[in-house]
Amino acid sequence: MTSTSLDQVPAALQRQGWAVINAPLLLDWVHADAATAETVHGSWNDLPPDTHLRDGGHYRFRRHSCYVLDNASGALTLTPHRAHWQPVTYNALHGGFERWFEPIDAAVTGHPMWQALLRQMGQMLAGVKATPSWFIEAHQFRVDTTGGIGRPTPEGAHRDGVDFVAVLMLDRHAIKGGETRVFEADGPHGVRFTLTEPWSTLLIDDERVIHESTPIQPLGEHGWRDTLVLTFRQGGFQGPA
Repeated sequence: MTSTSLDQVPAALQRQGWAVINAPLLLDWVHADAATAETVHGSWNDLPPDTHLRDGGHYRFRRHSCYVLDNASGALTLTPHRAHWQPVTYNALHGGFERWFEPIDAAVTGHPMWQALLRQMGQMLAGVKATPSWFIEAHQFRVDTTGGIGRPTPEGAHRDGVDFVAVLMLDRHAIKGGETRVFEADGPHGVRFTLTEPWSTLLIDDERVIHESTPIQPLGEHGWRDTLVLTFRQGGFQGPA
């Protein structure tokens, strides 16, 4: 999959609803090298199990935290810990109820690379869709092959009910599968590719496209796929009200 240059990301999102940024571009953009990035990724080894899986699986581990970004000043504020909630119209499997996950570790949320990533990505997206602030949810995911298969998107092809979604590939260990699929929400066209490089990033306009990732299977005794998912929404966080 061809990478989009940073200055062309807004145009790509407006034209087709998605863009891919390769790892060297992303890391240079947030002033980090691979070693620095790995200090952030190390926290994926300490993710608690996702206890809300309704398909009976035990293959997903995650943490979750929320932020508000002031796009004018660049001020990024960690909110009091809150539940993740989606309506059933966007997530038929796991929508309609509050899902509480352990918060992301303070060592990660305070890391300069993490702060730069959320701030700069949010301000870039504000150039695509003008808004004074973003309500950001950050999800650390590890999907493993316990039971022989892991499902990155057990709900299937979906939208998230936000404005933009960023999916950052952090690690693929001894697996096959995990293909990313992005399709027009109201049309026939789509693309399929596999993110493999640590910190390669898919950005999507959630109003225009639907997305999913195919199941993973082990190549050895045990495999896993680590991702960071960031969602950006205007007006407030989704909630039961």
